[in-house]
Amino acid sequence: MQLIVGNKNYSSWSMRPWVLMKGLGIDFQERVLRFDFTPDSAFYREVGAATPTGKVPVLVDEGLAVWDSLAIVEYLAERFPDKGIWPSDPRQRARARSLCAEMHSGFGQLRGLCVMNIDADLSSVGPRLLASEAGLRKDLARIVELWTDALAQSGGPFLFGAFGAADAFFAPVVMRVTRYALPVPEALKGYLARVEAAPGVREWIADAIAEKDFLDFEEPYRDVSGPVPVLKA
Repeated sequence: MQLIVGNKNYSSWSMRPWVLMKGLGIDFQERVLRFDFTPDSAFYREVGAATPTGKVPVLVDEGLAVWDSLAIVEYLAERFPDKGIWPSDPRQRARARSLCAEMHSGFGQLRGLCVMNIDADLSSVGPRLLASEAGLRKDLARIVELWTDALAQSGGPFLFGAFGAADAFFAPVVMRVTRYALPVPEALKGYLARVEAAPGVREWIADAIAEKDFLDFEEPYRDVSGPVPVLKA
């Protein structure tokens, strides 16, 4: 199997299936494409060879292309039923799918305002955004509610016990919470640390930091690359 992804520093949707597959020991080859959204770019040509959507991630398995992160996860669950992608209990499995679906279709303010940028320290940006944007405060409160409830029911260490699809789907949210210094209750800070330390997530973070590919169209808050933000006017 081959998984086609975008820049690891910025591509939150690519991160989800990648960290899930790495974390659960599902073997695959990665193909990282540099983001370039100009017409007829190499990015569009190479992605277009697999799927007409022009978007990543794309999983290619023996000539079958599966696009969209949620569809990829469901395909993997059917292909590898013993890997624990979803909880074994039907009720918990339904809840885990509900969390992933809500992440997949919601939290637009968080995604739009706090774009994923693993390389950056945006701790001075997050509090300012949170103070001015009611939609962001609402998104964060809902995420806190989801995480708190899931961890209370499962007993941890991850949302449904062992690391699985729900944790992979929220891994980019963890990146946003930590990089933008968005406040969460003390009881959830251990969960953030466990997600960042999970094998697949840890490897993705290391790759993202090593990437050193500053794309200005992905950078609403920095003028140069580096861990300390240079805020745009």
